[in-house]
Amino acid sequence: MNANDQTAQGEPATKAARPRIPLDEIRAQVEQCRRCPLCDGRTNTVFGVGNPNARVLIVGEAPGKNEDLQGEPFVGAAGKYLNELLAIAGLVREDVFIANVLKCRPPSNRDPRPEEIELCAPYLREQTRTINPEYIVTLGNFATKFILKTDVGITRLRGTLQQAGRFRVFPIFHPAAALYDGKKREALENDFVTLGELLGTRKA
Repeated sequence: MNANDQTAQGEPATKAARPRIPLDEIRAQVEQCRRCPLCDGRTNTVFGVGNPNARVLIVGEAPGKNEDLQGEPFVGAAGKYLNELLAIAGLVREDVFIANVLKCRPPSNRDPRPEEIELCAPYLREQTRTINPEYIVTLGNFATKFILKTDVGITRLRGTLQQAGRFRVFPIFHPAAALYDGKKREALENDFVTLGELLGTRKA
């Protein structure tokens, strides 16, 4: 995440900061977007949901089938598990904002392509500027590599606090990867314990 044009709250700016775009305006841009061929196969765009003033921005990879049908991120089994993970951290979905790197579903849930990420990335950057979270939680490889601009995989980075510009980034396994893998499940739940401790939201 490039933060060269962003200033933390309360810090003097060396140049006038761009005004933040309201989320409804960014959503309208996403709904009309035809920058890449993914627009031809979508049922709905998946902009994101949650608290527009959230302390935590959760970033996933791309919409799946259920997300495309409902126009909302993290529904279905992975979404139900994410709700359980948030509860471990002392949070509910309404406390956070949940978005994806891509706003349209790749065919057959294939991996995002570099050109698709490049064309869709400005929407996530504007969402991040507007929400101005304290923490960005990246779920899985694609979100982590995109936000941190790194080739290091999620297995090595998960559970460690990173920095991207002025944002604190906390990489975590994707919930879908842990549904059938007990080791990842344990790591995920431990990382959400840590997240709750970082935020001061976890109840003893």
